[in-house]
Amino acid sequence: MTRKSEVLSPYYGEPRKFDSTFKGPIHNRSCTDVLCCVIFMLVIIGYIALGIVAWLHGDPRKVVYPTDSSGQFCGQKGTANEKKPILFYFNILKCANPAVLVNLQCPTTQMCISKCPDRFATYADMQIQYQLDGKHWEYYKQFCKPGFNNPRKAVAHVLRDEDCPSMIVPSRPFLQRCFPDFITKNGTLTIGNRTAFRDSPEKARTVTELKDAAKGLTNLLDSKDVGIKIVEDYARSWCWILIGLVIALVVSLIFILLLRFTARLLLWLVILSVIAMVAYGIWHCYRELSLLSDHPGADVAISDIGFQTDLHVYLQLRQTWLVFLISLGVIESFVVVTLIFLRNRVQIAIALLQEGSKAISYMMSSLFYPIVTFCLLAVCISYWAVTAVFLASSAEPVYKVMSSQPNCLYANRTCDPENFNSTNITQLCPGSQCTFAFYGGENIYHRYIFVLQLSNLLIFLWLVNFTVALGQCTIAGAFASFYWAQRKPADIPSCPVFSSFARALRYHTGSLAFGSLILAVVQFVRIILEYLEQRLKGVNNMVARFLLCCLKCCFWCLERFLRFMNRNAYIMIAIYGTNFCTSARDAFYLLMRNVVRVAVLDKVTDFLLFLGKFLIAGSMGILAFLFFTHKIPIIQEEVPVLNYYWIPLLTVILGSYLIAHGFFSVYGMCVDTLFLCFLLDLEKNDGSQAQPLYSSSSLRRILHKRMKKRHGKNSSRLEPRSAT
Repeated sequence: MTRKSEVLSPYYGEPRKFDSTFKGPIHNRSCTDVLCCVIFMLVIIGYIALGIVAWLHGDPRKVVYPTDSSGQFCGQKGTANEKKPILFYFNILKCANPAVLVNLQCPTTQMCISKCPDRFATYADMQIQYQLDGKHWEYYKQFCKPGFNNPRKAVAHVLRDEDCPSMIVPSRPFLQRCFPDFITKNGTLTIGNRTAFRDSPEKARTVTELKDAAKGLTNLLDSKDVGIKIVEDYARSWCWILIGLVIALVVSLIFILLLRFTARLLLWLVILSVIAMVAYGIWHCYRELSLLSDHPGADVAISDIGFQTDLHVYLQLRQTWLVFLISLGVIESFVVVTLIFLRNRVQIAIALLQEGSKAISYMMSSLFYPIVTFCLLAVCISYWAVTAVFLASSAEPVYKVMSSQPNCLYANRTCDPENFNSTNITQLCPGSQCTFAFYGGENIYHRYIFVLQLSNLLIFLWLVNFTVALGQCTIAGAFASFYWAQRKPADIPSCPVFSSFARALRYHTGSLAFGSLILAVVQFVRIILEYLEQRLKGVNNMVARFLLCCLKCCFWCLERFLRFMNRNAYIMIAIYGTNFCTSARDAFYLLMRNVVRVAVLDKVTDFLLFLGKFLIAGSMGILAFLFFTHKIPIIQEEVPVLNYYWIPLLTVILGSYLIAHGFFSVYGMCVDTLFLCFLLDLEKNDGSQAQPLYSSSSLRRILHKRMKKRHGKNSSRLEPRSAT
């Protein structure tokens, strides 16, 4: 049976010829891409060395603990601040600059204290009260610089030298820092039951000014409240979330097992179920939109109300349901149109999925290989994150001149706190201080921190892609041994997944590293482009932004193409044991020789598997929604009372999708492997007794029907002479 009629161009090579010695994945193979393997090992050793260097120079306490104006950590054991874990700002009004709030560093004296102030007082009022009855100083003194004990010092000089804060306000700790505790009473903003105050004899202030100066801090306080409620919701519902994920796991396993016996019926049932589910969503959105047509206030735009933690607020808006309606309508149209125009390809994809279900039934251990991939990825991510934190915290403390005088020429200049008082800066700028600013420094090690962080990111991407490549090559080798077994399951080798894993790791580490490095470099460039785009947001250079957008689009397409080619190259490596370039070339030529089938079939199988994942995640989401909103009468008493029911709901949906994706990713790799093996089988064998086909009769029958439509009179040449 010839395939010459399907060869598109002589540039795509000749079809593979019959080989009587070929019995599946080659066992007698040698190491491939040895040079890349050696480089990969050296990079891993260097990565370990980088982690050690970062660990020796880094200090995560710089990230965990706040730092006072002297560069000392608050709450650090073994220091004078051990029992002072909270950072206190002398003048919170100086924290108005949003750029300052990014690092929570204000141009004011900062001191470690044991407890935030719980009352309102200004230094001027305190001094007046002290002169009358000698009271209030003992409490106020604990927020002044250590050693300062002169309540009679002129207020102007105290505030100039920042010996004491100009005022203290009721505060509460968040992120180990004292933030003002604003309270709204009868629509009026107050703090300490006051709406106005004087932080110095000549300066009158309002609480609104204080709020405007510390609005970034109050936003963090709001985030704290939301964060606490989210933690509470997780604490109350974690067992039910776990039950939901276990149900998703069982459903995914049942789905995989049912595919073994009723693949065609089940897949069509999934397709119809998804169509019905989205159709119901469209009807429900239209119904809610109609009910809100006469509702007062329903026409408010979503952007006008901002971010709200209570989702019911959004559900009372017509615009919300209109967005849902349009989105679901687009999804429904896409699914229906795809099925109409690709109905014949869906038949072939279902046949491949049927074949894949048979293979998985003989190798159930392959379903649990994603656990290995997950563990390896967890190690890579953890090592990268820890190394990044230690690198970021390995710089030296930088001190800068802080002056309350606007005309000070030395303001914001680097200084040395040990000899600052011996310089003439204090004379030229009275009241100036040398305070801690940030961690940086000009030492040689710090100059290369940015380069080391980039290296850390690139190697991390390399290791992640290598882990994925190892899993793909392992699964491909296992299912290739299934396809090329003449008698199933007798000829399938024992422990095929473990054997394929050992074979890939022993002989093809270099090839897998080569392919993953190419992909990692492209991903690295994409991250750099994203970084540049963020930096150019405020620039009005349209040409630069247009070129950047084009580059992002090109590299996105390149990454998608490389992912597809690497996946097929790993399959060829698992089968023939050739190096990466040879395998990628052979896979590309094979696919181009069968481009009519490949052009759509690959995405059709992915589409069907996505529908399965969508159905499982959507079903669990509906079940979780009915449960957490008390709409299941039988178990209403067991439902916990939550602040935000959408927190466990989204967790269940996302977790269910990831669980289904873990099982279906094996299915997807299985289908791709069997499809590539099927193309090789058609080229190598003609279906005679001397050259029998290894594919199943159902798959050959569907493919013959498609080829008959394309080739007409020549279709008889494509029909196998005997079925095996």
